[in-house]
Amino acid sequence: MPKPKGKGGKNRRRGKGDGEEAKRELEFKEEGQEYAQVVRMLGNGRCECFCYDGVTRLGHIRGKMRKKVWVTAGDIVLVGKRDFQDEKVDILHKYSADEARNLKQYGELPETARINETAVDQAMAGDGDDDDIGIDFDDI
Repeated sequence: MPKPKGKGGKNRRRGKGDGEEAKRELEFKEEGQEYAQVVRMLGNGRCECFCYDGVTRLGHIRGKMRKKVWVTAGDIVLVGKRDFQDEKVDILHKYSADEARNLKQYGELPETARINETAVDQAMAGDGDDDDIGIDFDDI
């Protein structure tokens, strides 16, 4: 029988997931940055982001966050605009739900911003005309 040589595998190296996040200081946007909400994930570290300046842009999760911070649809994020590509942004920071509520109280996010709602929830809360598929039987 072989002797045990190692001290565990991948899970040991990853560390204990206590789930207790340290209280961190709230990050506000600076020049060249904008608040955004993730509309949907596209894969390969990319996502569709609705920036609160009214434009939908392609977001790219930076390498430092890639496997450590999980970004999902509906999250409020801080993005950095690119000088050379207006249609692309880099995701710099993900806000927790409490931090997003604080941003809304401080007036950084608009009152119409929905926190903790995914793109599916937003589509269902739309204009309510989803039942009509656009066929008039009188024309037939």
